[in-house]
Amino acid sequence: MDWDLALRSLGPIALGAVRGTVPLAVVSFAGGMLLAVGVALARLSRHRVLSGAGRAYVSVIRGTPLLVQLFVVFYGLPSLGLVIDPWPSAIIAFSLNVGGYGAEIVRAAILSVPKGQWEAAHVIGMSHRQSLTRIVLPQAARVSVPPLSNTFIALVKDTSLASLILVTELFRRAQQVAAFSQQFMLLYLEAALVYWVICLVLSAGQGRLEKRLDRYVAH
Repeated sequence: MDWDLALRSLGPIALGAVRGTVPLAVVSFAGGMLLAVGVALARLSRHRVLSGAGRAYVSVIRGTPLLVQLFVVFYGLPSLGLVIDPWPSAIIAFSLNVGGYGAEIVRAAILSVPKGQWEAAHVIGMSHRQSLTRIVLPQAARVSVPPLSNTFIALVKDTSLASLILVTELFRRAQQVAAFSQQFMLLYLEAALVYWVICLVLSAGQGRLEKRLDRYVAH
């Protein structure tokens, strides 16, 4: 093991995480959650077309590999005349993927809110939309924190797939250094270590957030 190389390469790999992996995960997760809420509400709708469209979207996303989705966006769409750069392609693919899985989490969280909450909101004169935004969604958000946090942590690791379409993130940096030095085992283990540290930090933040939210729940 070339420990001097390990120390010298740690900076570029960490920089790839700060400039590539983390922003890519955050932006994709934010976009995915917007999709997730919309699809979850569509699935809960009494309108058959909306419900069917939401169900079909979730089925496609959950039934196909993320790598295939990424390749369809980056390599497939150009055959239809739509060429998208690597970064936007990765964001679109990851957002679509998060939207599919997140929609089921949000839907389950909404369904977990007792029907009495809806009825109480209607009794005091709230419309369906007001009941949803002011009463139901805040409670559903607390319930969905643990699974959505796990989804975000998984997304951070999945961003490594973006290296296959030449997005410069953590793993791409490790590949570049490894190709130059031929120390593949060392550099890939170092990349794994950086991913692990990021996930440890995120897991710790998830635990603190859950404890903070739990203080407002009666036991």
